[in-house]
Amino acid sequence: MSTTYNLVFALIIINVVIVLLLVLKINLLDLFRNFYAWLTNRLAKINTEKTAERIKRKRIEKEKENLITKYNNMVENLIEDYHLPLTLEGFNTVLSFLIVVAVIFIFLFVKNVVLSILVSISLTVAGFTYFITQARHGESAKIDAIMDAEDLLCPLAREGVLVAIKKVLESKEQISPMIRPYFMQFVDNCENHGYSFKRAMEVLNRQLGSKFDSFAEKAVVFEYNERKGMADIFLDIVDENAALREINARKNRIFREMNREFIIKTALIFIFVMYSLTNPDLRKFMLLTDLGRTINAMMIITVCLSFARCQMLQRDITIKKGDK
Repeated sequence: MSTTYNLVFALIIINVVIVLLLVLKINLLDLFRNFYAWLTNRLAKINTEKTAERIKRKRIEKEKENLITKYNNMVENLIEDYHLPLTLEGFNTVLSFLIVVAVIFIFLFVKNVVLSILVSISLTVAGFTYFITQARHGESAKIDAIMDAEDLLCPLAREGVLVAIKKVLESKEQISPMIRPYFMQFVDNCENHGYSFKRAMEVLNRQLGSKFDSFAEKAVVFEYNERKGMADIFLDIVDENAALREINARKNRIFREMNREFIIKTALIFIFVMYSLTNPDLRKFMLLTDLGRTINAMMIITVCLSFARCQMLQRDITIKKGDK
């Protein structure tokens, strides 16, 4: 009976609200749009002020290394890698909104606020880890492309680095499309924009990153201090690239083993869930009881955190050249 009364009361409230909107001639859609515009403008203003304050504070005092600074650095790298039109503060605002929505949505299933928050945080961590992993793969592919380009350029460098780059650029297949525009810009800067060789190489080095440091440094030295036999300094880079490829191959073997173990463990959990849904009693227990929903939530949390842990280990792992 109380349920019927609650339903009737809710319908009365809804009707009263609709009548008031009609009487006052308030367009609900316009009301929502105005509120959304006010809210976004207000948040944008707050985030702009926080960004300016953070940049000012960063210039004045050195940040202490702690969990917050690590998180900020990770987010800033993520924004840069994916070219997101957001500041750190804007990203945090969007993330907070998504977490709140996730908590509300998950609460409808698990009926527990604490578990909803824990599952939402775990999903957020897994999402972060996924995008960081994809960025790492992109960076690895870029490093491989740079090593391939260096291996082509080093034997030709004795004729001049600019000449070597122009020769390699003549074939579209030799330099990866990922980094080819940077080398084309280097040639253009040297020949058409009046850049000195050193300045053009600094621009190219900044675009390609730290992996290109050795080649860029040797190229500048060779350009301005060229003498007989000096071109052999580039051959060291080819040897270094061969050693680095061997190290990366060993890393990839370890990573494949770690990923295979994670997939097996996740598959076992998935099989258990699927089996539990085939039995009526077990399905009722898993979906309709507090303990069953807690088990489901803990399985999701376990998978998400295991994935994050696996990928973070892969990011942090290092293998010395002398390891066997």
